[in-house]
Amino acid sequence: MTDLPRPPFGRLVTAMVTPFDTAGAVDLAEAARLAAWLVDRQLNDALVVNGTTGECPTTSDAEKSDLVKATVAAVGGRAQVIAGVGTFDTAHSVRLAEAAAAAGVDGLLVVAPYYSRPPQDALLAHFRAIADATDRPIMIYDIPQRTGVAVDPDTLAALAEHPNVVAVKDAKGEVVKSARVIGQTGLAYYAGDDAMVLPLMAVGGVGVVGTSTHFTGARTKTVIEAFAAGDTAGALAGYRTLLPVYTGVFATQGPMLVKAGLAARGFSPGGLRAPLQPASPAQAAAFTALLDAAGL
Repeated sequence: MTDLPRPPFGRLVTAMVTPFDTAGAVDLAEAARLAAWLVDRQLNDALVVNGTTGECPTTSDAEKSDLVKATVAAVGGRAQVIAGVGTFDTAHSVRLAEAAAAAGVDGLLVVAPYYSRPPQDALLAHFRAIADATDRPIMIYDIPQRTGVAVDPDTLAALAEHPNVVAVKDAKGEVVKSARVIGQTGLAYYAGDDAMVLPLMAVGGVGVVGTSTHFTGARTKTVIEAFAAGDTAGALAGYRTLLPVYTGVFATQGPMLVKAGLAARGFSPGGLRAPLQPASPAQAAAFTALLDAAGL
């Protein structure tokens, strides 16, 4: 059995898309249907709503709250619900955290503030303010290619001293730095890039917060559990069959291809809010072909 940190949100987490109806409004009924399918059929331990894949920059606070409530109602008690509450405004992020906690979420995903690029001491104060606002456990989202600022290892080590900061969604792509933080702090590290799940677990990560896992979830969980049980050969074999989908979902922005794939599988995820646009027919066909080739 591989010695891994305890996974506070389970091992398999999907960052769920936000379905829209034909008028462009959030489709709460379809969101509930999708959430149930992700838990019951794709075996997710937890779902993230209002994350990047959920097009959070284009949904209002009221829509975010409604989506959290609908998801908690659909799968609460069977899976954890994690709400994305990070913005580039500390006060706004605190309000979103308080609202999500009041709606019954199990955890909060907090991305580094984007555009303003605060220095590390300001970044630390930002995360601490949000962590102080509720009693919910927090996953720090470290994705510098989107935010413009990385959360340095020393900052993560300082954040780990806060009792509510328990995990990191790691999309930095610097496994050595991640290994250092895991070793120093015991924070639970989740791959924020689907293809990094095994490399990150090899240095102590616990699982994935995925995008392709809308489709690969059940088989990705088998990969993760095989590795955790010490079956590295079996884990690697399963990983290799899914790798084209892990990488292919990011051929363009994730929500575009996930929604195209869901539409091809009988869901009604709707369109995307500008500035994102639906995947082109060629993009959709290429991604659906990857799903088919992987037996998904």
